[in-house]
Parts: sequence; C-alpha cells; structure tokens
Amino acid sequence: MKTALIIIDIQNDYFDSGSNTLFGSLQAAKNARLILDDFRFKELPIIHIQHLSTRPAATFFLPGTVGADIFADVRPNANEKLIIKHFPNSFRETDLLEYLQSMDVSQLVICGMMTHMCIDGTTRAAKDYGFECTVIGDACATKDLEIDGRQVLAADVQASFLAALSNFYSIVRTTKDYLCNE
Repeated sequence: MKTALIIIDIQNDYFDSGSNTLFGSLQAAKNARLILDDFRFKELPIIHIQHLSTRPAATFFLPGTVGADIFADVRPNANEKLIIKHFPNSFRETDLLEYLQSMDVSQLVICGMMTHMCIDGTTRAAKDYGFECTVIGDACATKDLEIDGRQVLAADVQASFLAALSNFYSIVRTTKDYLCNE
C-alpha cells in the first residue's frame, strides 16, 4: 500500500499578518513541517494544495498576493506536486484523484488548514473515493465560528471536527504519535 502526504492550504493569509488568521496556525505549520520532512526523507509522494480564491467577494487567498503564497516552512520542492484549487474539497475540479491513482496511492496522510472546511471536505471525499486516511490533528488549524449568535471557540471547533472525522472517515493522530509509530 503506497502512502502519500497531502498538505492543504498552509498559506500566509492564515498567519498573524494575514487576512484570515487561524488559532494555532504557527504550531500546526511546525508540525506539518515535521511530517513533510519525514515524507521527504522516505521519498514518499507529497502533494501540496494551494487555494486561490475566485469568488468576487473573497477577502483572502487572492491570486497574486503574498497572502495566497504557501507558507515558507512548507513550500514545495521542485519534485513535489502542487495542485491549485478553488473549493474546500481538494478533489473538486482538480487532477488530485487522477494523480493519486496514477501513483497507485491507497493511503493518505492529511494535514493543513482549515480543519472545519478544507481538511474536513477533502478527507471525506478521499474516503468516499476509497482511500484510507490519517489526519494529523495537531498539524491542522481552524478558527472561532459562530452559529445562532453563539461563538464556538476554535479549540472546540477543532475537537468537534476531528472527533467527527475519526468516527468513520479517518484515523486522527498527533504528529509525535505518527512519527514514532510509522
């Protein structure tokens, strides 16, 4: 079984000086870098996903801006696949599925941002396509949300979405656990 790493949307706009700061983005990026280094060392397939906003009302990930650039700590090397997407689900209107199939990949390790959108959407789609998924929970980040006038803190959003994904769609692990047991 061949395993590939998918790093989703770790882009400048999600950090302190960006247009859509997430809670814990710097620590999540550091953990993603540790996973990335492990995949590079083992010479396993690595796919970087970059979101570029195409909606007229978009306020972040605007094409041609520094905010849309991939964060320096996890930038792709020349031999690593980069896929541009325009929707939360990294499979939608991209060549991700075809690329993974061409590489005979059956297992995915997923990390990145935002847990409640792109990590969730991509992981669920991947499972529906038949991939076995592992999400590195502490290499993901999200933000506070609101529903019915009630604020839901990022830590609760993170825990809820990871718990939901771990119910059927993936195994959720920490960076340390993954690196020590692979």
